[in-house]
Parts: sequence; structure tokens; C-alpha cells
Amino acid sequence: MSSPTEQHDSPRSPLIDAADLVAYAGRLPAPQPHTEAELATLIRLLTGPKSQIETVAIGHGRDDASRAAARAFARAWTARGGQVLTVVDWPETAASWLRPARRLTAETPDAWVIAAAVLGFAQLARRLRRSTDFDPARTVAFSSPNTPLLTALAGPDTLSGLRGASADGGVWEVRGAWVTSYPPSGVTA
Repeated sequence: MSSPTEQHDSPRSPLIDAADLVAYAGRLPAPQPHTEAELATLIRLLTGPKSQIETVAIGHGRDDASRAAARAFARAWTARGGQVLTVVDWPETAASWLRPARRLTAETPDAWVIAAAVLGFAQLARRLRRSTDFDPARTVAFSSPNTPLLTALAGPDTLSGLRGASADGGVWEVRGAWVTSYPPSGVTA
């Protein structure tokens, strides 16, 4: 796999290499229905102390679990007075992901919220990093992409700074090639 820097500077397509797709086939988890604890943690990640996040763009895969999670987040976010600038979906396989990447970043939200399967999100993330001003440090995700397979497919620095919520209400984050999970607040290992 090429490095994210090579992806950003190279005229080559940011699509995941066919050999990598074959290598990971059958190992990628399907998105699961979101939980209330997960949704509450995402809201908390975006509204913590000193947070000035008011506008979000929501991106989601086209599977049922991702669609439902995106709708639930949009309802919860607007109910607390936040604004959803756009909701963008994408397929698991596409020719380039340029259209959803541009739509997701067109209105310059304060933050992005992602509900998606690993493969589609990894492909989109590569396009986002190469072709837009997307910042993973301003992005939160539901639990489905919480796996080291995400960084293996997207590239080790493509999503560095991304944070997410686990189904149990814990938090996970991407730093370089590593995905680290933390238990819910008040829970000790």
C-alpha cells in the first residue's frame, strides 16, 4: 500500500489496491445497529468543554445499520440545537468516491460524523484526504469502523486524529496506524 503522503502527491488513484481488497475479503465486519450509549458518546465527543461545534456534515454507507445510525444522530443533534449541513451516502464500491467526498466537505462543517462499514469508509477516507480539506481530527464515527483493518486499508496516517464511540459507550481513536479503544467513563478494566 502507498503511504498517505504518496497518495496526496501522486497522480495515481487513491483507490485501495486490488490485491489488498482480496487480502482483506471476508475479514471486514459488517456494520451493526448503533446503541443509545454509542449515540450519547458521539454527542459528548462533539459537545465537550470548550467545544464550539454547531454544524456537522453526516456521511454514511448505504447499509441499513449505517443509514439508521445517521438518521438517529441527525435527530439527536438537531434536537439539541445543532445544525446538519448535509447528509451524504456512498456505496461500498465505486469508481472514485470523488462525488461523495466533495459533497461531504462542500459546506465546511465544524465537524464530520461517519456511520459506515470499514471498506467504504476506508475508500472514501483516501479520497477525502487526497482531494479535499477533510480533517480526521474534526471527525467522529460510530463503532463499525473501530478495527485496525480501517487503518490497514485507508493507510497509516489517512485517518489519524479520528475518534469514535464504541457500542458500550467507550471511545476509540486513530493515531497513525493504531486504533486504541478506551472503556466508558467510570469503568475500569
